[in-house]
Amino acid sequence: MATFSFDIVSEYDKAEMNNVFALTQKEINNRYDFKGTPAEVDWLGDKTGFKVIGSNEWQIDSIIDIIRKKLAQREQSSKVLDLSKTVATSNMKATKEISFIAGLDQEKAKLITKLIREEFPKIKPQIQGESVRVVSNSKDDLQSVMQLIKQRDFDFPVSFTNYR
Repeated sequence: MATFSFDIVSEYDKAEMNNVFALTQKEINNRYDFKGTPAEVDWLGDKTGFKVIGSNEWQIDSIIDIIRKKLAQREQSSKVLDLSKTVATSNMKATKEISFIAGLDQEKAKLITKLIREEFPKIKPQIQGESVRVVSNSKDDLQSVMQLIKQRDFDFPVSFTNYR
């Protein structure tokens, strides 16, 4: 009997993040309430996040809302944004670094495997580095697991790869 599998990962689409970045920049340049202000968005390091710059915290929140809307338009989860850092203010500018969340740590992977084992005892989830491999003899069972994972509202983004 054949076995089927897929991987549950927590990663973001880099091409889509490039599109979100470009669309956000375009909207900032076109908005009247941002004219004459230091409002802008820039890349963090090696495109691992956004650096949002504004004249105050209110403006930074407005830019973050724009980023969220652009993510939604591109059908990407806003859970990829790590908004835990505080706003730094200096020289009449406020900045906030927003890194992207990628990779399942052990705690998140254990949460997912426990959920799968409770709901589907016949299916075998295995933690493999920063992903969870789910193995079953039935494609229908694997699709049920996918539905379960999609319905759960985790505080991190999840996606599926290597469907075999």
